[in-house]
Amino acid sequence: MSSPNVEELTITEMQAALRAGTYTVVDLVTAYLDRIENVDRSGPTLNSIITVNPKALEAAAESDAEFAKTGEFRGPLHGVPVVVKDQVETADMMTTFGSIAQDGYIPARDATVITKFKEAGAVILAKTALPDYATSWFGFSSKAGETKNPYSLAHDPGGSSSGTGAAVSANLGLVGVGEDTGGSIRLPASFCNLVGVRVTPGLISRDGMSPLVVFQDTAGPMARTVTDAAILLDSMIGYDSNDAYTTAALIADPGESYTKSLDADALKGARLGVVRNAFGGDDLEGAADVNKVVEASLDQARAVGAECVDITIPDLMDHILATSLYGTHSRHDINKFLASRPDMPVSSLEEIKERDLYDPVLDLLIGIFDGPLKPTDDPEYYEKLAARDHFQRLVVGLMAENGLEALVFPSIQVPPPTKEDVRAGKHEVLTFPTNTLIASQTWMPSIALPAGFTGDGLPVGIEIVVLPNHEKDLFRLGYSFEQATNHRRSPGI
Repeated sequence: MSSPNVEELTITEMQAALRAGTYTVVDLVTAYLDRIENVDRSGPTLNSIITVNPKALEAAAESDAEFAKTGEFRGPLHGVPVVVKDQVETADMMTTFGSIAQDGYIPARDATVITKFKEAGAVILAKTALPDYATSWFGFSSKAGETKNPYSLAHDPGGSSSGTGAAVSANLGLVGVGEDTGGSIRLPASFCNLVGVRVTPGLISRDGMSPLVVFQDTAGPMARTVTDAAILLDSMIGYDSNDAYTTAALIADPGESYTKSLDADALKGARLGVVRNAFGGDDLEGAADVNKVVEASLDQARAVGAECVDITIPDLMDHILATSLYGTHSRHDINKFLASRPDMPVSSLEEIKERDLYDPVLDLLIGIFDGPLKPTDDPEYYEKLAARDHFQRLVVGLMAENGLEALVFPSIQVPPPTKEDVRAGKHEVLTFPTNTLIASQTWMPSIALPAGFTGDGLPVGIEIVVLPNHEKDLFRLGYSFEQATNHRRSPGI
């Protein structure tokens, strides 16, 4: 047997090698553990991993023994080493939610999605860094410290799924899991040259995941290819009695595998709405570089037959502001979750604030500390909820009126900022020019895809948004875009 080369390895390639006897799952997991040690813990010291699963090799050996005995894979993720955002509870290893306040906490049971992964044959390799309780677009954490961007160590990898983004991009795991409330999968995917998927909330159970805005939260796949993201998502979805919001999975009824939707020719004849007022203006530093990259990728889409139609979402920023519920919902939702875990070291945001158990860079968390105890204490709460329905109808109506299959725009209007600028307070969460809020606050599914690189080598992402419950269109169009553009490249570390 040969030692696995994990650089840009895909699930299909890995499982073909297992069947051929080229290497074992133990060999594969060992290779990733070595890479974590050499890239994350030393060398470039990305600092993307909080906890390595002490039972990863044991789980890998069980996978090998099962395959040797039956000649069959346990499921579609057999032997796949997955890195998981430390927002997701794991019964056999520490879960901190990025917070030093929860250091040492080991949950009583696995989150539903972890159970699903294990049933599908995956090996949970490690838990990845995130800002405290997923409250930032940037990779700063009281538990983990600062996570670096593998393409430029002086720049930020994006958040809040910062560790998953950096780890998967740097080939420290085969695929990864993030969580997205306002863009926490798609923003780091864009900053780290990855594919990141936000599904219609409720398609995936949030059981065992700390919330931020409970009806807007969703886990999702982060991967180096659209195919791997589809394979991973297939094992994540479904109704769960532990999360009432997953009735959405019954309504969506996705049917056969998302991998069946992959179509290299899907862009041919597709009408895409290019949201022009989602592009950064001349007065925004770095926006011109991003716009240039995105325009070039749209030209590539046109070259394979896509029809790009310029549109404008009226009063876009007004709608974003009117439908933002972080300040209204998050204190209540996080506190409710913390109080429900009697074994958790700290059970309230109030105690975390009082004891200074948080990273001072996290401006959104600091704002949440002073939010209402209950969402309904905000006199504008119901008005904001109604505004969300109006925003969704407006966006969906624009798609209908223009005969569009999807909307496209830069995921973020600027390149990844430097760590120094974030530390200095140059960027704040609620004013950072990310477009990921469009899909989040209309409850529409979206996919972030590599669009290319700026002249100084920083990754740029493009986002495709489709109708609610139309995730198959994400993979159909996203795969076609990926095949036409091929902008994924290894950071080479």
